[in-house]
Amino acid sequence: MELLKSLRLLGDAGRIRVLRLLANDELSVADLQEILEMGQSRISMQLSQLRSAGYVQVRRSGQKSLYHITQAAAENTIVSAILLRAEAEMPETARDSAGAALIIQRRKEELRAYFDALAGKFGRTYVPGRSWKGMAEMLIALLPPLVIADLGAGEGTIALLLAQRAERVIAVDSSPGMVEYGSAVAAQHGINNLEYRCGDIEAPPIEDQSVDIALFHQALHHAVHPLAAIRQAHRILRPGGRVVVVDLLKHEVEAARELYADVWLGFSQIDLLEMLEEAGFTDRRVSTVDKAPEAPHFETVMATGVRGTD
Repeated sequence: MELLKSLRLLGDAGRIRVLRLLANDELSVADLQEILEMGQSRISMQLSQLRSAGYVQVRRSGQKSLYHITQAAAENTIVSAILLRAEAEMPETARDSAGAALIIQRRKEELRAYFDALAGKFGRTYVPGRSWKGMAEMLIALLPPLVIADLGAGEGTIALLLAQRAERVIAVDSSPGMVEYGSAVAAQHGINNLEYRCGDIEAPPIEDQSVDIALFHQALHHAVHPLAAIRQAHRILRPGGRVVVVDLLKHEVEAARELYADVWLGFSQIDLLEMLEEAGFTDRRVSTVDKAPEAPHFETVMATGVRGTD
C-alpha cells in the first residue's frame, strides 16, 4: 500500500518538481510560483496533497509560510528513488534548481541590505565628501589598465569614467548623433584612449579576442536579439575576459517601450544566466543590485561571466 500511495501521489510531474525543490530548501508559495511559473491555486493544491500525505510540513516565519520536506519523506527510499530518477530524466529540473538558488541568494542579499541600512546612512543623508560618484571614481582607480568595450555606450558617461584608468575604451553605439557627441566630449577633455565607433551591439565593429571587458550598461534591453549581442561579447573577449551586464530586472511597465524605446521589459535573473550559458561563458553570476524607491520601483540586475581559455 505504501508503494501504491507514493506512486499515485508522485505520478504528477508538478508534485515531483515541488517536492524535489522542498527537499533542498524551505520555500514559500510565492517562491514556488516564481520558480515553476505555475498559478498559486495549483501550487497550493499540490502542497495540500503533499502535506496530507505527510511528505511536506510548513513553518511560519513572520508573515510567510515556508514549506519543506518532512524527515520521514526524506528518509523514504521510494520517495528518494523517484526524486533521483526525476532529476535525471525531467528537463525542467536544471532550471528549477537554478531558480531556487537565485531565491536563496536573494534572501541573503535582502538580509545584507537590512543590516547595511542599520549600519549607516550612506547615500541617504548628506555627508560632505561622500557620494556615489566619488565611490565610483575610487573603484575605477583600483582597476588595472584594461581594454574595455562599452557596448551601447550612449553619450559616453560610463566610457568617460572608465577611460581615466583603462588602457583603451572602445565605445559602440548605433546612433551617429551619440557617436558624434561622445567623440566631441572626449576630444574636448583631451581623452585620447576613448574611441567611438558607430555600430550595432549585435555586430560590434571590434576585432575577435581583442578586449578584456565587454560591458552592457542599460543597453541590452534595446537589442532586438539580446542573445546575439551576448554572443558577440564572447567573440570580442580575450580568453579569461569578462562580460558585465547591468540592466533592468524584468518588469511590466509597458509604457517603457514608448518612453525609453525599450525593446525588452528587462530580464529575469534566469534569463540572463541562460543567455550567458548559451553564449559559452563560464563562472556565471547574477544578482539584483538596486531598487528604485519611487514607483514603479524599477530594479537593477547585474550579471557577469568569463570567457574560458578554450
